[in-house]
Amino acid sequence: MKSAITIALVPQIKSGPWVFWKNLEDSMAKAAALGFDAVELFTASATAVDARLLQQLSESYRIRVCAVGTGAGKVVQGLTLTDPDAGVRARAIDFISEMIGFGAASTAPAIIGSMQGNVPQGTERAVALQWLSEGISILSDVAQKKGVQLIYEPLNRYETNIFNCFVDAVAWLKTLDTTNVQLLADLFHMNIEEDSIPGTIYQYGSYIGHVHFADSNRRAIGMGHTHMNDIAKALQSIAYSGYISAEVFPWPNSDAAARQTINAFNTWFK
Repeated sequence: MKSAITIALVPQIKSGPWVFWKNLEDSMAKAAALGFDAVELFTASATAVDARLLQQLSESYRIRVCAVGTGAGKVVQGLTLTDPDAGVRARAIDFISEMIGFGAASTAPAIIGSMQGNVPQGTERAVALQWLSEGISILSDVAQKKGVQLIYEPLNRYETNIFNCFVDAVAWLKTLDTTNVQLLADLFHMNIEEDSIPGTIYQYGSYIGHVHFADSNRRAIGMGHTHMNDIAKALQSIAYSGYISAEVFPWPNSDAAARQTINAFNTWFK
């Protein structure tokens, strides 16, 4: 397993659960100095950061980009894959496709979280799920051509009414004709929705392509009441070899949250 930490460069999401916020190079330098293997990057668009600069910084600080978030498409532009307006859905697909290309330059998958949207009021659930399935199928093809996975994230009930638990997300994935879509196991969301986080990991481990390392209060692990012992054992038992990435609030500040995270990672996974 490999450690990662989040960097967000989108002012509109400044209140969200991302650790580093300011200068990209400074953030990557801090992450590398603490011993993180990679960074997870959130940008306003696929062109907001020069891909060549990102590659140069990655090589200079010997730290990878492990994933790119797509949430700015919703927060900044109001785009989702389940919007009743077909034009909006098409623009959402275009936005995510561009982010897939941006991430693929660093062999990093794109994450679809908030851009999945919701079942809109007045729309039948089956219709909204069809829109989502169509969008994910198109984006899966885009990702496959770029040589990367596509990561879908079940979110808690307060953020979406689509899929909150792994059992439902996996059942839906099985209806799709895709081979490169994996799920994101976010410990914060799972703490709210799953009967047992370790049990879910054991049962659906083959579907997990990325992990968000966050405590019950969305602060760094060790600052809430999440019981990591059994979770760590479950991830080790399924031979998970991907990234454990801190999508947490920068509490009490970015540097402290980063130090707490790397210490927790080294405690449970080294």
